[in-house]
Amino acid sequence: MEKIISILGSTGSIGTQSLTVCKKMGYRVKAITAHSNWKLMEEQIRQFNPEKAVLTDMEAAQKLKEAVSDTATTVLSGMDGVLEVASDPQQDTVINALMGVAGLKPTVCAIEAGNNVALANKETLVAGGKLVTELVKKKGVLLTPIDSEHSAIFQCLQGNESKSVKRLIITASGGPFYGKTRSELAGIKKEQALKHPNWSMGAKITIDSSTLMNKGLEFIEAMWLFSMPPEKIDVVVHPQSIIHSMVEYVDGSVMAQMGAPDMMIPIQYALTWPHRYESPAKHLDLLSCGDLTFKKPDTETFTCLADCIEAAKRGGLYPCVLNGANEEAVSLFLQDKIGYLDLFDAVRQALDHFDLGDYNSVEEVLEADRKAREFVRETFTR
Repeated sequence: MEKIISILGSTGSIGTQSLTVCKKMGYRVKAITAHSNWKLMEEQIRQFNPEKAVLTDMEAAQKLKEAVSDTATTVLSGMDGVLEVASDPQQDTVINALMGVAGLKPTVCAIEAGNNVALANKETLVAGGKLVTELVKKKGVLLTPIDSEHSAIFQCLQGNESKSVKRLIITASGGPFYGKTRSELAGIKKEQALKHPNWSMGAKITIDSSTLMNKGLEFIEAMWLFSMPPEKIDVVVHPQSIIHSMVEYVDGSVMAQMGAPDMMIPIQYALTWPHRYESPAKHLDLLSCGDLTFKKPDTETFTCLADCIEAAKRGGLYPCVLNGANEEAVSLFLQDKIGYLDLFDAVRQALDHFDLGDYNSVEEVLEADRKAREFVRETFTR
């Protein structure tokens, strides 16, 4: 069955793998967007022949326009182009693989247009979960998760009643620094933090994985995706990344989704649910994956996880402030403008600094995000 798909963030890790899945499934790729990688996007245009291609970087968009002038693809630029793609009602699913809170508006536009959304942009729900989930119900569309952990929970929930769920158990690899003390983290450089032991991902999410911030964001995302209070969500460290997450039921049964650490599995399931098909992903060999171990996360050293849980319990705009502070801090760290421990301190101080209520619009969310970023810049780069 043919589906029409648009991919926001097509040149990133999730985006390129999504294109592989679309090719395998025979889906038509209607539009693709990215930031500035015009050379890779040119290759994607020539392979998939999308109607539209968008680069938010104006200079890169002009180069792309010249490079593909011999094709039928219309090249657009800027965030307006991304929103135009997301808002097109003549498609089945929009894959949102954008980075950061910038993914919120496109998600909202896609849902308002009546499109299903396959979500790899966790910041959408962290910052604006209330708005998005209310809109999903209003429009009657699907919001399916692409993150491996949330896909695992989604799969483990199939065929069971939500009232019989005792808790969701999100697994974490622990990142490259699990077991280190705070003093041992003091001199960590970005080159070290960018070496994830199990997954190949973009720079921002890899840094977040090293601080356990990524797991905290997934904690908040799980609350919104599965209508679950924070008291019914736990995180365990599972260094092998074979069990991607679990669901414990009231009768004592624990259901786990296992698989090789390959993102094409959750990408494909998000697009084909409730059906399963042959996948281009590698298959798990149980006899060679070794021992599976589980440990408690060290939230005293990796305080970002604890801060995320606190922000989730506070509710309102606090998760948005936490996310904005973290995004800004990670950006500064990758530019060598702040130290590794500042990543933890920026989040904590932002939570302590702001006294915020609830929100009812995208504009309120983005304003809180702006203030959090400004606070981090002013506090940590003087």
